[in-house]
Amino acid sequence: MKLKKILLTVPVVLTLVFAMAVSAMAFGNKFKQEVEKETGAVKLVREVMRGGYDVITTEELKKLIDSGKDVLIIDTMPYEASYKKEHVPGAKQFLFPIPEMEAWDSKETDGKSQEDYVTLLGPDNNKTIVIYCGFVKCTRSHNGAMWAKKLGYSNVLRYPGGIFAWKGVGYKAESVK
Repeated sequence: MKLKKILLTVPVVLTLVFAMAVSAMAFGNKFKQEVEKETGAVKLVREVMRGGYDVITTEELKKLIDSGKDVLIIDTMPYEASYKKEHVPGAKQFLFPIPEMEAWDSKETDGKSQEDYVTLLGPDNNKTIVIYCGFVKCTRSHNGAMWAKKLGYSNVLRYPGGIFAWKGVGYKAESVK
């Protein structure tokens, strides 16, 4: 009888030990994930503060597009590798680098000049301009938004979620045929 009790207890104890180990790992991962989220959030906020622009969410961008308001959307990723395959509907492409570009460098913008960017942005300095790249950690959109502000545009929004967030909620992307 005692042996039967012990045999029944061993699986229960092993199950509890396993559950506690998994639980500890989950909480450990949860805490580590929170540190990663915090690091990303602080990095984004500091970029926004340095750039002097504002941010927009996926839902806000969708509503803005659906409203029919005149808005310029700029995809800052490479043409062939990204933009051509998929981009937010109506977006125009202008490449920016990932590292912060404090001085204009045409080698980093696919040979395009500051004047080329101004031409794309247009003559209306108050027009709503939304600039994005692939995903939150990508800083190409920071460069594009920062440069739009430097060039005197006042209504500049960075869409940090980019094409990944756009597709993540199930919205259709366009491609170049």
